[in-house]
Amino acid sequence: MPFTAADLNRNEHFLGAILRMAHELIAIYRENPRIAAIFAAQQRWLLAHVGYALHMGYPGDPTPALYVGRFVDFAVRHKIASRNTAAAFLKEMEAYRFIRPIAGSPDRRIILLEPTELTQGYMARWIHTHLGVLDMLDGGSRMDQIAASPNLAQQMQPIIAKKIIDSESVRNPGVTFSLFNWATSGGVVMDYLIARITTIDHASDRILIGPISFKEIQAQFMISSAHLKRLLKQATELGSVGWAGVPGKSSFWLSRQFVAEYWNYQAQKFEIVDAVAHMVLDQPGQASEARENLPALAMSA
Repeated sequence: MPFTAADLNRNEHFLGAILRMAHELIAIYRENPRIAAIFAAQQRWLLAHVGYALHMGYPGDPTPALYVGRFVDFAVRHKIASRNTAAAFLKEMEAYRFIRPIAGSPDRRIILLEPTELTQGYMARWIHTHLGVLDMLDGGSRMDQIAASPNLAQQMQPIIAKKIIDSESVRNPGVTFSLFNWATSGGVVMDYLIARITTIDHASDRILIGPISFKEIQAQFMISSAHLKRLLKQATELGSVGWAGVPGKSSFWLSRQFVAEYWNYQAQKFEIVDAVAHMVLDQPGQASEARENLPALAMSA
């Protein structure tokens, strides 16, 4: 049986699992800062999943295809981004060679786009990271199955994308989480802070993570000093983060509520990933049928 969010919230090993995942995401950000720029904010993360899913075949849509008109219309309809923001994102992805035009489009009015091999590799790695965490929690064999049939991860992505886009609890898990995750590079800063947790004192409302260096964060994640200070100032005003003593010299803390928002978000997301994993890995032939049976989304060119 796949995990539910409630199962994961009760699982004593889940915190360690999501901390491991946070460390792995930080490692990805360090090796490719431009990938970090995509996944480091909720809006861009959702747009990346949308583009990939449209190319692979969005559930309910009989024609897999990614092109500007469809992508922009989808982003606006699902309240992910404005038309200008969505179009600019796609241009940026092409400029950084995360997507490329497909030669020989049957309709000269439409330029079809596809993810490059680099993008395919990172999307597979994102899925593998989540499956590895789930295997660690229950001793499962999801990753062994993926290793035997790598294309199954690609089949999973469009279904995961739709479920995430349809999930209010994943898209809006809490005030502080949203503050970080909708800010430019805020998501990666949040992952960095969470990854520094070593223990949680259940009797305290504050979780100490040790000293942090603004210069280190700026250098690693290409975020300006002014933006980082403004982001942390807003979080401080919410009572979500702060210094235990002298600012910049003492241990930094995260509020229990902030960590709970991150925890709940991860539990909801992992519930989605595991449900799709069971659908695809247990009955591989069901994946395409599941996409066809999900409600269609009308998207115009």
